[in-house]
This record gives sequence, structure tokens and C-alpha cells, in this order.
Amino acid sequence: MIKICLVAAFPPSMGPLNEYSFHLAREIQRHKDVELTILADELEDYTFATDAEGNPVDPQQSSKLPGVNVIRCWKFGSLSTPVRLLNTIRQLKPDVVWFNLVFSTFGSPESPFAAFAGLSVPVLTRAAGFYTHITLHHIIEHVDFASAGVRRREKLLRKGTDAATWTLLKAHSVSVLLSDYRRTLRAKYSAQNILVGTHGTFAAIPRPPDLTKRGNPDVRILAFGNWGTYKRLERLMEAFPSVLERIPNARLIVAGGNHPAATGYWESIREGQPAGLPIEFLGYIPQKDVPNLFRTSSLLVMPYDSSTGSSGPAHQACEYGVPIVCADIADFRCMATDDDMAIVFYKPGDAADLADKLLTVLESPELLRQMSEHNYEAGVQMTMATVARNYLRWFELHKAKRTIAGKGTLARIRRRWLGSWSSHQDKSAVGWEPAGKFLPKSATSAGKMEIPSSGSAKSQSQRNLPPGIEHTERDWYNADPDLEQAE
Repeated sequence: MIKICLVAAFPPSMGPLNEYSFHLAREIQRHKDVELTILADELEDYTFATDAEGNPVDPQQSSKLPGVNVIRCWKFGSLSTPVRLLNTIRQLKPDVVWFNLVFSTFGSPESPFAAFAGLSVPVLTRAAGFYTHITLHHIIEHVDFASAGVRRREKLLRKGTDAATWTLLKAHSVSVLLSDYRRTLRAKYSAQNILVGTHGTFAAIPRPPDLTKRGNPDVRILAFGNWGTYKRLERLMEAFPSVLERIPNARLIVAGGNHPAATGYWESIREGQPAGLPIEFLGYIPQKDVPNLFRTSSLLVMPYDSSTGSSGPAHQACEYGVPIVCADIADFRCMATDDDMAIVFYKPGDAADLADKLLTVLESPELLRQMSEHNYEAGVQMTMATVARNYLRWFELHKAKRTIAGKGTLARIRRRWLGSWSSHQDKSAVGWEPAGKFLPKSATSAGKMEIPSSGSAKSQSQRNLPPGIEHTERDWYNADPDLEQAE
């Protein structure tokens, strides 16, 4: 049995990454040898999340996870978060404390001290003697502050986030979801405890796409996300009439609520559209309605100005076998390579190029089919079940190595005691050697352990992934030099 505390925003909270935490916890809950406790945020009023009529959404509509132990012991924007979390962790005494984070998990740019206080909890947790792991969904070096809606105090905020990154990297291990992030953290911070994982798809066993549901009768173009900062709709609204001229049965579906920093954004975009255009604004989408939304869409469009990490909607598109047209942003190029996605890129901010790329895909039934099948096959290789299993293998390996390290410590104490004792013996005895010399070097031999990869050679060769990109459990193990020493 391994005891894990997952620190994260968790439904019915609408805090950052709450839905990702839900799917991650659901998969971990299936493992009977894991005792999982969610250390979640307190619930608030989420006025930024609105339905199709522009009315605030009841958080209780969000998904529930029966049977999971949720302790709501911290509050977004509160300076008391470190004390409250550490007190709870000490009471629970877990084997692993796992943080599912973005830099705004504990506070917004308007409350930087509370945000930094929350981000300092992992290093405090490690100092308290608990094994600490972080899943970090973005790094600030790859974020365009202006596009993300942060236009004041940028230099000060960057210095603060640099300090926060240094602090986060003091955890035992940190997993990132793009290989470029590891390269950046190694180059800038000389970090050696960085693991490369994948975002994952949410279905346990993805169902193959039914292409007869698409383009029948409407060709549905889906835009899905939390809108208003770096996810913008203006260029898409400019591009859609050009698409409509050549594909009269096209329909644009805009789904998802507003970003917390952009209350009322999508409603303002809706008000600015000419009457009669086949554009549907759905607002916040409950989890139960997401599958049908993707299954009936011919294409996912990602009209972003910048990126803050590996895209959740892109991975959902893979889960349901949906082609993707996306802004040509470096993080998304890296994501497409890392996770073997079929994506057509357009020039960011260029409505004419966006329209051209949408038409290129939608007017080619063969390209639609090929991209759909490719993305579905990619999605099958990175289900949340696989992601959770990889994390659990890493945590169990750590626990086993801590046990070995403990035995190695006892062996070293015994060797020292025997060596000291032997110095008082008759050293003229022929052939006698200190008994400690023959003790097993368990800590050293532990450094040679490996775990087999969960993916078969056949499956990886079929995907034709670039060497050195796809992460395996061995990659995770070798990323932590402290554990290799087993001290």
C-alpha cells in the first residue's frame, strides 16, 4: 500500500486544472493498493463561468468522484495556504505528496504574494521529510505575458516567477509535459530532476470515431477552451465568413467559459457578430456533454495568441479522433512532435491564413479521414490510465529505493562498528579481514535498477516517434540523481 496526497484544485471547484485533477484521481482510484487523498481548494463563487445564456454556472454541475477522500484545506489567494497544507500533510503522513500545478494555482498575478506562498509549499514539504513530486503544466519562460493578459509589472513578475521556479525545482522530482520545457529548465536552472511525461487523454479506453456523425448535416468547427486571455476569438470570427462562402453547411461552435481574468469576454464577442451567421456560443460545458461535442465535430480549431503549456483540448481531440487546425506556436509544435499529433498550423493572428487552412482540411474528405485516424491512434497510446500507471511506478520505485537506502544506512553503521571493533583485535592473525568488508553494497547495486517500458516496441515503431522524445519509465528513473545514489 502506498499513501498519496494530491494537492490540486478539484471539482466542484473551477480552479486551474480542476478537471485534469479529476481524471487523474479517477484513474489512480482504480488501483486498490493506493490510498489517495485530495488536498483541494475551498469552493468560491465562480462568476467567470457562464452558460449559453450568460448566467453563472452552478459548480455542483461539475463531475463528482464518489469514494475519493477530499480535504479542502487551502484557499485560492490566501497567505495561510502553506501553514494549512503542511499541518494537514503532517497529520496524514503520506508516502508521496504530489502537486498538480500551474503558476496561478494558488493565486493570480493580482495576488503575487499568495501565489508565491502556495508555490513554496513543495520545498517546505520536502524539508518536512516527505517525498515531493510536482507535475508542472507550464513554465513561465515560454509564456507571453502580454498575450496571457498580464500587461503591468511584467519585469517584476518575471523576477518573481524566476524565484518561484527555483523554489519549485527543489522538490525531489518535477515532471513537465513538453520536452522543450525540460531543455529550458536544464539550460537556465541546471535542473537535473526533470522528468518528461505526457498530458494524456481522459478516456480509459477511447472509442474509435464514427465519421458518419460528422458533416451530417452540418460541418461543425469546434473552438473549445476558457476564453479571453491568450485564447482569443477575434481572428476566428474574421475567418469564418470566408469558410462559409465555400462550405455553406459549415457551423462554428464556440464552447467553454471565460478565463477568470476575462469575465464577460465570449459574451462580448457574441454580441459583435452579424445576425444570421451559423455561430453557436455554448458557454461552460459540463463534463457529461463533452464527448458528444467532440464526436460530432469535423475539426477542432485552436485560435490562440500564445500558449501556457500542452493543450488539453488538443488531447481531447486525439481522444475522439478529431483533426486539429492550430496557431503556429512553438509549444504546440513541440506538443505535436512529442505526442505524434496530426495538426495543420496557421500563422498566428492571420485570419486569411486561418481560413485557408480550415478550408484545406475541410474540403478534403481524405485528409479529414487520415488526420482523424492518426489522432485517434495517438490518443490510444497516451490514455490517462497509462499516465497514472507511469506516475505510480515512479512513486513505488522511490518507495522501494527509500527502503533499500534505509537498509544501506544500517549496513554502513554496522560496517563502521565492526571496523572500530576490529581495530582492537590481534591484527597479527593470518588471513583475518574485517567482517564489514564482506557486507553487501545494497545502495550501490540499487543504482542499476530499471523498469521495463509500458509501451511495446511494436506500438512505438508504428507511431514513428522521434528517438529521445517519447518518455519511458527508464527516462523518469534516470532523471533523479539523488535517488540513484540511494542515500
